Amino acid sequence: MPIKIPNELPARSQLEAENIFVMTELRATTQDIRPLKIAILNLMPTKMTTETQLLRLLSNTPLQIDVELIRLDTHASKNTSKEHLLTFYQSFSDVKDQRFDGLIITGAPVEHLDFEEVDYWDELCEIMDWSKTNVTSTLHICWGAQAAMYHHHGIGKVSLAQKISGVFAHEVVSNHTMLLWGFDSTFFAPHSRWASVDEAALRECAALDVLATSSEVGTHIAQSKQGRNLFVFGHMEYDADTLADEYHRDRAKDPDTQMPEHYFPDDNLRNPPAVTWRAHANLLFSNWINFVYQETPYDIA
Repeated sequence: MPIKIPNELPARSQLEAENIFVMTELRATTQDIRPLKIAILNLMPTKMTTETQLLRLLSNTPLQIDVELIRLDTHASKNTSKEHLLTFYQSFSDVKDQRFDGLIITGAPVEHLDFEEVDYWDELCEIMDWSKTNVTSTLHICWGAQAAMYHHHGIGKVSLAQKISGVFAHEVVSNHTMLLWGFDSTFFAPHSRWASVDEAALRECAALDVLATSSEVGTHIAQSKQGRNLFVFGHMEYDADTLADEYHRDRAKDPDTQMPEHYFPDDNLRNPPAVTWRAHANLLFSNWINFVYQETPYDIA
């Protein structure tokens, strides 16, 4: 697909090396179509890596997509240069008067905190409330999904004694939804988190549908009844080596860190992990974009 991003965004060279059609802003203005406007609220510390991962998945559709990277006004990133953020990101206050076809809210490494203890919680709540009127559909990932469950539906998270890390098998619970069109009955996805959603409360909530679950790690994908909100508790956007990088990072701090499950072949660190989730990750994102395309008005204003 033609995905329109700033000409100098570092992710562009990697995407082009993968033969992904990246469109310059100049060329996009010559096409007589309205692109879908997708905003990404990137809360991950490794922002540049996450940009590439998400843009790669958004590229798997014939539609033109105009991506806007958003940063918080009330939180200063410690791991991404101020120059990068100022060059490629708009603050929420800069875009809050705009409307978007879709919004992605990423995960964040703050699961050890209660939601209200997160220093940008109030602004995130403002963004989630804003999405009700200014966004056709919002895709929440990992902690972003936990936060949205809590804010929109009052469903809390459950802290875990041991981190969930690895690649797990999932079963499709509902195949009558556009969002899982083309999925196999069993599929794989990476997880990396210190908390889970309150499963009992989720299943009792009449406003939500569970779409895919795992016998090992619980609910993976859920949605609101009208599809306005999609909750993905795993990390289908992860690269082949992301879990390995996280494991080595954590093990440097704590030698007792457990190896990711079902990830390194034969649990041998010397064996490169096999990517078993990429096809379904592409399906999920392209299905979401297709849903947004069908539901969003032509005149977004």
